[in-house]
Amino acid sequence: MGNLNRVMIIGNTGRDAELRYTANGTAVSDFSMAVNSRRRSQQSGEWEDETEWFQVVLFGDRAERISQYITKGKQLYVEGRLRTRNWDDDQGVRHYRTEVIANNVEFLDRRGESGGGGDWGGSSGAGDWSGGGRGQAPSDVDDLPFE
Repeated sequence: MGNLNRVMIIGNTGRDAELRYTANGTAVSDFSMAVNSRRRSQQSGEWEDETEWFQVVLFGDRAERISQYITKGKQLYVEGRLRTRNWDDDQGVRHYRTEVIANNVEFLDRRGESGGGGDWGGSSGAGDWSGGGRGQAPSDVDDLPFE
């Protein structure tokens, strides 16, 4: 049997994406996403909201193309794989961080919501900038949030 490492999340960004470059010049962009769910408490029977936070990382051309549009509060669909890194801090304490390495990002906000975005093609009205021949850039340039 083969292996599978795949994650799909829909949520809202918790902060603007940060773009930086590695020593060899590869673009890296990262941001956080909050994914909410509801469940009924076994003790009280009341509905409770839970928020799970994910760290999302984009690499290469994809990171350069879309990181400027990933701003706090945007609703996104992200598909990718999980990766856990570890490192030791100055005091020798080991830290772990699990990240979603994104290979597909779609903007789910409709035009006019959350400061614009979304509605840049595709049958669902979502903007897909995942690369691979689909949606290399928004088709309606007049709707881009240039400053």
